[in-house]
Amino acid sequence: MGLIARRVEADGIPTTSLTSALSITRSVNPPRAVFLDYPLGHTAGKAKDPALQREIVAAALAAVDELDQPGAVKMLPYRWSRDDDWKRETMLNGDTRSHRSSSPEYQCEADRALAVAAGDCPTCVFL
Repeated sequence: MGLIARRVEADGIPTTSLTSALSITRSVNPPRAVFLDYPLGHTAGKAKDPALQREIVAAALAAVDELDQPGAVKMLPYRWSRDDDWKRETMLNGDTRSHRSSSPEYQCEADRALAVAAGDCPTCVFL
């Protein structure tokens, strides 16, 4: 994503990468990034917690103005749990995220209804 972000920024569009993989993010050096120390696949927060997700996305958007050094990474203060035992479990058990499919999935019926009402997404050229 760092290469894509740098190319988009070259066209004058600011970017912020959300990441849960700090070492990888630093190696690809996006223009700016926001790090959340959560399991992979939860970069925008915990499922079914829209208030937290809004806070995280707001912090990511704010980073566009806050981070003025190329490659800067803002560390978010949120914690997945009271301790870091989840990291040990992840290392021992591997990826425990739910199965991914090519069909859209929604957090609630209202989200699905909004997506259906909006119709085809003009930017989803790969679908």
